[in-house]
Amino acid sequence: MQTLHVLVPSLLAVIEVVLMIATGGMIFLSRRRNRDTGTLGSLERRFGRFANRRRLAAASIGIGVIAVRVALIAVLGIPQPRWNDEFSYLLAADTFAHGRLTNPTPAMWVHFESFHIIEHPTYMSMYPPAQGLVLAVGQLLGHPWIGQLLIVGAMCSTLCWMLQAWMPPRWALLGAVLAALRLGILSYWMNTYWCAAVAALGGAMVLGAWPRLRTRPSVGPSLMMALGLLILANSRPYEGLIFSLPVAFALLVWMFKKNGPTLRQFLLRVALPISLTLLVGGLATGYYYYRVTGSPFVMTYQVNRSQYATAPYFIWERPRPEPEYHHAVIRDYYRWELGEFERNRTVKGYIERGLEKIAGWWQYYLGPLLTVPLFAVPWIVRSRKLRLVVLIGATMAAGFSVQTWTLAHYFSPATGALYIVLVYGLRYFNLWKRGAGNVGKAVVRAVPMIACAMILLRVVAAATHTHIEPDWPRGNLERAEIAHELGQRPGLHLVLVRYGDHHDVDHEWVWNEASVENAKVIWARDMGEEANQELVRYYPGRSVWLLEGDLPHPKLQPYPR
Repeated sequence: MQTLHVLVPSLLAVIEVVLMIATGGMIFLSRRRNRDTGTLGSLERRFGRFANRRRLAAASIGIGVIAVRVALIAVLGIPQPRWNDEFSYLLAADTFAHGRLTNPTPAMWVHFESFHIIEHPTYMSMYPPAQGLVLAVGQLLGHPWIGQLLIVGAMCSTLCWMLQAWMPPRWALLGAVLAALRLGILSYWMNTYWCAAVAALGGAMVLGAWPRLRTRPSVGPSLMMALGLLILANSRPYEGLIFSLPVAFALLVWMFKKNGPTLRQFLLRVALPISLTLLVGGLATGYYYYRVTGSPFVMTYQVNRSQYATAPYFIWERPRPEPEYHHAVIRDYYRWELGEFERNRTVKGYIERGLEKIAGWWQYYLGPLLTVPLFAVPWIVRSRKLRLVVLIGATMAAGFSVQTWTLAHYFSPATGALYIVLVYGLRYFNLWKRGAGNVGKAVVRAVPMIACAMILLRVVAAATHTHIEPDWPRGNLERAEIAHELGQRPGLHLVLVRYGDHHDVDHEWVWNEASVENAKVIWARDMGEEANQELVRYYPGRSVWLLEGDLPHPKLQPYPR
């Protein structure tokens, strides 16, 4: 059992490699790899005809992802939040769903302090508003996860629309199918509340607008590009800025080219629509931060880091003095952050962290299967058409190299650029011949087939409770179960959460709704008998419970008054 626990994180990759080896052997041994007749040839022709109906093809990808994931609820369930970031996004969602931009600081806020949330000057998530708005739409429709479901579908459709501007329709549809299989349905972008697909959507809008602008300067693609930039600014501002710099450079170069637009065309159809849209969006964003932090130029992220964190975001900065923490668990988390920052400033630590970043990125976006198209990169980088995409990749890598932390979804603005490279790589493979057989075409056909096989395998494993990956549904199911139990009980409740000495900071229990005072269940931190009684007296009439959050099976017990 211990061996299985060690192997599970890599087991899916191992299975994928085994399928690739088996398929590769069949391709090289087959004598029919040069034929387009038969079932595969017929399916390809139908696929091509469907891809030519561009709008329908793009819409079908998103609708298909949503339909498949909804159909799998019976097997995979609906995810529950687990990570601190998810609870922060859900706070923003609950705030927006109730028609507010932020919330007043709760009267007893010290008891409710949690991660990635500011308590003053107002009570709100530290993150930009885009993710919270998406989850708020879901909450208004019945459940925050509906917003996550819809945005992943919209991202997959937009990736197809983007790819259609860069390559023939059938290749664009193939790339979108691969993105749907890799990033939709079973990925953490779909099955958590991180809402990483929001930034990927914004980046795809920008990259989809660029070739259309070059072909025919018009207001429509300009507005699409501007909206994509606004989404990036309000979801992942730093990474969105890095992504946008090569695009801005390309626009300037295009403007001064001999075969570029006239000055009048550029000003009226490109510069003016983009500038006005960004101005209106910028004013709205500034007003949001004004309401939350008191200044249109101070982000919630800055407030949170200045109040709690000592470790800077960039490796060249100096650590800040340690503030006075009210809870040991919060103090330990930020001291751990500082230790990671200091390690990253050593040569050995910097190399190790760099390798960890690359490994995490590869594991999520590529895996063994989608690494295959990257073998064509030496030819791709020579293509003039793909210079912008290559430049985006280079600037993103440079931007990540100076960050203290980088998770896989930090790269999400450039998801579209990655899929342009992947599909072009498959197009190069498609031309590869060996003897009388078109080996490359067989390889290209095999890639989506193996991707589909992996999805089917994972679903069957989940249905049969075969442990090739963590169990479904994902998240802190124990907290969700206890919250549901209290929700069914009459009256109002107050839960005091107590942790042990070796608490996993990523397994958080203390999170509250936007309106703490009116919540049916309030979650608070155990602060010792005297402080706890102060909180209990402030909320008379509530049933008070103690929860030992680090026990193997946490259960509620009445709090001794």
